[in-house]
Amino acid sequence: MSALLDVRRIYVEPAAAELPRGQEILARWPDATRVEVASHWNIPELHGDEANVDRWVRIKTEALVLGVKKSLAARPNGRSSDFIAPSTANGCAMACAYCYVPRRKGYSNPITAFANIDAITGYIARHVKRQGVKTEPNQCDPQAWVYDIGENSDCSVDALVSDNVRDLVELFRLMPTAKASFATKHVNRDLLDWDPQGRTRVRFSLMPDRVSRLVDIRTSRVAERIAAIDDFVEAGYEVHLNFSPVIVHDGWLEDWAELLDQVDAGIGPQAKAQLACEVIMLTHNQALHEVNLGWHPKAEQVLWRPDLQQTKRSESGGVNVRYRTGQKGRYVSALTDLISEKLPYCRVRYAF
Repeated sequence: MSALLDVRRIYVEPAAAELPRGQEILARWPDATRVEVASHWNIPELHGDEANVDRWVRIKTEALVLGVKKSLAARPNGRSSDFIAPSTANGCAMACAYCYVPRRKGYSNPITAFANIDAITGYIARHVKRQGVKTEPNQCDPQAWVYDIGENSDCSVDALVSDNVRDLVELFRLMPTAKASFATKHVNRDLLDWDPQGRTRVRFSLMPDRVSRLVDIRTSRVAERIAAIDDFVEAGYEVHLNFSPVIVHDGWLEDWAELLDQVDAGIGPQAKAQLACEVIMLTHNQALHEVNLGWHPKAEQVLWRPDLQQTKRSESGGVNVRYRTGQKGRYVSALTDLISEKLPYCRVRYAF
């Protein structure tokens, strides 16, 4: 088992424990204490935000939640994917300082795995069938409907907990009109044996190593992610790059030039021939900033930059910060120009 997880307590919805996938997950950690909960959404000792800041990583390492996904829907997206598939997990064992996912549930947010995988895969299969054949190319894919299967978690880490992700990869293998897609910061080489036959797109998230070491907590190192690209292409995955989040700091563009040179030197012709990327500038959150000050204040020196950022209230009422209008556009242009220079074979699918 990965060093990311040393599961000692499993919070279980009774309905999840009755399902085959739930029983499989419980059997992986037979010595873990089981705590029955009415809902995976309401576990105060896990989802208490600031109250948990002093045991942040410990919660992510030792706690696992087993639930049932109640609402099944595929939401239109249009940027990285055509649709966001209903999730088979949320939360994460990693602890990236900028992550937006925990804002919904509470910032300590360990992995919640959903046991009703048959209902989720059945819904996705029916949704794909209803779409029919994709008749017009778009930035997501020229031919296939793309479904993001990892919006609220990291699928490479989820695969350490259950076979949910493998079931999704095997589902999309059988659907010639659709592809699965997920971004990841964890290299899980077990995925190399799954035979995706080009129907799953893995987007390795990359940023310059100097900043990654500061903000990408508990992730695979950037060099390890780059080294995995050729192997995943060889194993039958489509591999793209997720340059995200782009964090502006003194010397940031020089750091990116070094990273792009590392990518160019680290991958072979087969990977280069199918490579594309997305570029996403940092959006940070005031509440997360305040929590981070309690456990990782050094990260906030690059994430929280009032001299460069402006505030925007989110749809949920939270206060987000992002790089100032006008200046942000110049940052995007500078980086996409650099990508064109350093990786001329790498198509930028979108940048914002």
